[in-house]
Amino acid sequence: MNKALQDIKTLLDKEVKARNNISEISYEKPDPLLIASKYKDESIALICALFAYGNAGVIVKFLQSLDFSLLGSSEEQIQRTLSSHYYRFQNSEDVAALFIALKRLRSEESIENIFYNGYQKEENVLDGLWSFIETLQSVYPRQTRGYSFLTGSVPKKVASAGTYKRYMMYLRWMVRKDALDMGLWSKIDKKDLLMPLDTHTFQVSCRLGLLNRKTYDMKASIELTDTLRTFDEKDPIKYDFALYRLGQEKLA
Repeated sequence: MNKALQDIKTLLDKEVKARNNISEISYEKPDPLLIASKYKDESIALICALFAYGNAGVIVKFLQSLDFSLLGSSEEQIQRTLSSHYYRFQNSEDVAALFIALKRLRSEESIENIFYNGYQKEENVLDGLWSFIETLQSVYPRQTRGYSFLTGSVPKKVASAGTYKRYMMYLRWMVRKDALDMGLWSKIDKKDLLMPLDTHTFQVSCRLGLLNRKTYDMKASIELTDTLRTFDEKDPIKYDFALYRLGQEKLA
């Protein structure tokens, strides 16, 4: 490791230690993990992750408006109760559809096992993600712009895929265990996680010299993860939250 990277590793290790504190997520520092961590449930956490786009304060406000106990209610009750709930690209029917799909899924298999079924062959979290997206679509098929944006689709080629940031963040919450991440799963190894790349982490990583790729896509996420593995091969994604906050707070 060259001196420049060693200096960045020292900076990031310090930030990881400082940021690994529950006070880092609050109503003053809003993050969807604030809501997800109250319930510690894989389905509720997925809802929180999938709606995690846009302004963090608005995301948290929307998530607070949802009654997650609906995951145990009838589909008719879900549709009635959520009839006035919408968020950016998702109308009320899209919001209800996600609840119904996850309700149906809960009666069949855990989200962890669905991810694991795809992941286990080559220990590849993307294979696990494709397995999950296909299963989610099969239990409740729905094709609208809002719902497709929310739940994602399986790309024809990974080379041309987006970052799938919200799913990668969800996996971080589920697999890692520290003061912030919940560690509800045990079947996927944290060494195989990929960076949940958003605009903050992309830009700060480019500025710090951690990332050479100029395109904001899955290839960039993989490249950044590979760089961070040289810092910690067993837990490369531990740097995610620190990088995100450094970018958000304009500290790097």
